Amino acid sequence: MRVDATSYAHAAQEVLRWARAGESRCVCVATVNNVIEAYDDPQFRAIMEAADLVTPDGMPLVWGLRLLGVDTATRVYGPDLTPVVCQLAAERGVPVGFYGGATDVLDELTGKLGRRFPGLRIVYRASPPFRPLTPEEERRTLEDLDRSGVRILFVGLGTPKQEWWMAAHTRDVSAVMLGVGAAFDFLAGRKRQAPRLLQRVGLEWLYRLTHEPRRLWRRYLYRNPRFVALFVAQLLRERRLRRRAGQPDSQTARKAPWSSE
Repeated sequence: MRVDATSYAHAAQEVLRWARAGESRCVCVATVNNVIEAYDDPQFRAIMEAADLVTPDGMPLVWGLRLLGVDTATRVYGPDLTPVVCQLAAERGVPVGFYGGATDVLDELTGKLGRRFPGLRIVYRASPPFRPLTPEEERRTLEDLDRSGVRILFVGLGTPKQEWWMAAHTRDVSAVMLGVGAAFDFLAGRKRQAPRLLQRVGLEWLYRLTHEPRRLWRRYLYRNPRFVALFVAQLLRERRLRRRAGQPDSQTARKAPWSSE
């Protein structure tokens, strides 16, 4: 699965550039969970490949990119990217919206962001039901989004639901859609983020697992080991191919400075 080597500044500037042009775009913040979902489901992989930007939200993906030769790779984490984008949107008068999460979470989230960024124009927010929307509900949602004039839409439905939703509406929503996962709960203060030290050493998953074992055990205890095994196999295969081609192990060709494929 494609993962782009980007940064907070680069990602936010791209989002603002697309938003000011009124373009419909899709930005995914990717974790190991996205990668394994893409490995198991070719249709989901096609969605991730078609996204306009895929940021490495988890440290394992940052380390993976670096081991593949992308030395500039840094983490671009959904809960940190959201306020960076909101600050730029406030400074430039770009209207934003929020789709997903519980109603009370959205109330707290938008209240906190509004106080933190006084010029932020929040023109849309909606808490959809956990079940699939009916065709009539889907139609009303798209009409409301269009009437609101939103240009940056933060989508917090969780993976893979948010990626499927954004992909289904890239032609219907005239906004940049950012799938930011659990960022709504973290920024609203409903869930505690792992300490920065644990985040830096790649142990955020362990912190979250201890707090939500029933919901997250499969994601972390089943998918994480699979990712490690599959990535090690990929790394060994690429190094073997480079040796046959007479290239040093550190040499990796890239199509563009911001991406790794």
